[in-house]
Order: sequence, then structure tokens, then C-alpha cells
Amino acid sequence: MSSCPCGSSQSYPQCCQPYHRQEAVARTPEALMRSRYSAFVLGLTDYLLATWHPDTRPATLVLADSPEWVGLQVLLSGSEGDRGHVHFRALYRMPDGFGYLEEESDFVQDEGRWYYLRGKTTEGRLSPGRNDRCPCGSGKKFKACCRV
Repeated sequence: MSSCPCGSSQSYPQCCQPYHRQEAVARTPEALMRSRYSAFVLGLTDYLLATWHPDTRPATLVLADSPEWVGLQVLLSGSEGDRGHVHFRALYRMPDGFGYLEEESDFVQDEGRWYYLRGKTTEGRLSPGRNDRCPCGSGKKFKACCRV
């Protein structure tokens, strides 16, 4: 894998892989959210559970029915003290087009580590125009790429 799934423009070994291998700790809520998105793409349930705050963490997490994630857009992020937030949109491929999951996520810092706390999500169908960039991340126009 050359580029990181989180869309940072860095290679996976330079970006999210050190977090996934527990060689580094995310320093911001956005860095943690990006690493969690990459973990969803790669099916790393142990990492997702380890970075979920114990007060809201589910007992188990099954990713078998997860969609094919194709892109991430960070819309807003920030932190104040030990609280943080990230508003993002994750794009996924469906059999007949593309969809999105948009979330306003809350994070908390505990003993120097950021944890995902909870999020408010909405989902919808993505309807790119013919001349828009394809949501799959190819860089091509939608009409010349994944148009269904």
C-alpha cells in the first residue's frame, strides 16, 4: 500500500501504521480520527477498540458488513484542554453508486492519550456530477471513471 487510506498524502508507513502498531500515539483528535478511519478500511478491530474510550466502548466490534470505504474528508477539527471534536465525511462505494457517512465526533484525552468518545452520524447517497472528481479517489472525472 503506497498512500495512507486516511487521505493525508503520506505513505501508510509514515502516517497511520505507527499508530496501528502502537509505535506512536496520536497527538490530536484529528490524527486519532484519521488513524481510526484507516483502521476501518484495513479491518483493524483491535486498534479501533483500544482507541475507543472505555465508558462508551462496545464489548465487541464486527466489521464484516462494513462498506468499501473510498475516501475521507475532514470538515472541521479542534481541541480545547482534554476535549476534542472532528467533523468528517467518509465516502463508500455501494453496488449502484456511492454513499457517505458524516459524523461529528467527540474525543477525550486521558493520561496523555486521545480516545474516541462518541459521534452523531448521518448517512446519505452521494450524487457526483459528470465533471466532478470521482469519489473513488482516482483523480479522474466521474464520467470517465466509476459512473454507474
